[in-house]
Amino acid sequence: MPWNQPGSGGNKDPWGGGGGRQSPPDLDDIVKNVQKNLSGLFGGKRGGGGGEQRSSGGGAPNKVGIFIALLAALGLWTWQSLYIVEQGIIGVELRFGEYSETTQAGLQWAWWPIEEVIMVNTQKVNTVEVGYRTSGANRQSSSVPREALMLTADENIVDLEIAIQYNIKNPTDLVFNVAEYPFNTEAVVRGSTESALREIVGTSRMDFVLTDGRPEVARATKVLLQTILDRYQTGINILAVEMQDAQPPQEVKPAFDDAVKAREDQVRLINEAEAYANDITPRARGQAARIVQEAEAYKAAVIARADGEASRFSNILAEYRNAPEITRDRMYLESIEQVLGNSSKLMIDQKGGNNVIYLPLDQLMRQRRAEPTTTSSTSSMGFGDDQIASTSGQRSSRSRTDLRQRGN
Repeated sequence: MPWNQPGSGGNKDPWGGGGGRQSPPDLDDIVKNVQKNLSGLFGGKRGGGGGEQRSSGGGAPNKVGIFIALLAALGLWTWQSLYIVEQGIIGVELRFGEYSETTQAGLQWAWWPIEEVIMVNTQKVNTVEVGYRTSGANRQSSSVPREALMLTADENIVDLEIAIQYNIKNPTDLVFNVAEYPFNTEAVVRGSTESALREIVGTSRMDFVLTDGRPEVARATKVLLQTILDRYQTGINILAVEMQDAQPPQEVKPAFDDAVKAREDQVRLINEAEAYANDITPRARGQAARIVQEAEAYKAAVIARADGEASRFSNILAEYRNAPEITRDRMYLESIEQVLGNSSKLMIDQKGGNNVIYLPLDQLMRQRRAEPTTTSSTSSMGFGDDQIASTSGQRSSRSRTDLRQRGN
């Protein structure tokens, strides 16, 4: 039953009063009691009896308490001043909010509470997604049209998805020029990337961005993005800019796919034509070189033959001047021999008698065909030119004698 409920019996006063209600204790009395107890702990004076007197026997314990309190305060201050910088992390010390120094990995000291230390990870590679977001364990991506849709120079719209990898190269610039700790570097990089990408895409044509120009767009975006971040002294270093996807809006995607297929067919046909040209051109060049060489060989042969005929005619002319009749007969006989050498007719001169002569014509014909070979082999067997000339002279003299007898 509540203490103030009517009809309740007994002493229900929460302030510990007697039989009647009393007011709560005064706050000033409570503060005075606390001060009196503290002054007794540190060797102060206490009021007792009728006057002030020093507490007896409190000197040594009070000094021990002071020493313990000072030692605890020193330990707490030392604990707050010492800090450890992990590997790959840079510590930026601030004294009254102003830059003091940069500390490397290891055990470091900062004057607490006038100095503050901000840890910056400079080796961690961060990734920012522009135009899409990945989420879940399966890394499913969803498009962000507000970031992905961009206008090209030929007034077409493209849907781009790009990923940026970066780290921190200057922790001091990051601390003082980006934002307060913790730093929202992802928003800074995403905003700068979107601005740089829109500028690059806005000066390029749609076909260039969607086909062969993807690497060039990524490279130009990286250069411009780094320039923007360095201009604002953010301390952020761009490591890579990768184009994840580039396609037209969904409304015109089928028509664009047809255009891409036609372009691929064009490239394929051009490659096939170039392959055929590369195959047929060397053959044509080889045939042309062969024809040229054959013509040059024919030219050389004709010239050599003409030179030989001219030289032979000069020699015959010299002999004709020395002995015209003999030379004329010799030329006549050689011409007759050359003409009748290919003839299949035989001329037989028989004086008197009616005897039938059996002639083995087939053997005579084979023998006549073999005479040039025998003559050439005779020359090759070592007979000199003088012997051949004398034999020819004797044969020519006999032929002339026969001709004269026939004439008579």
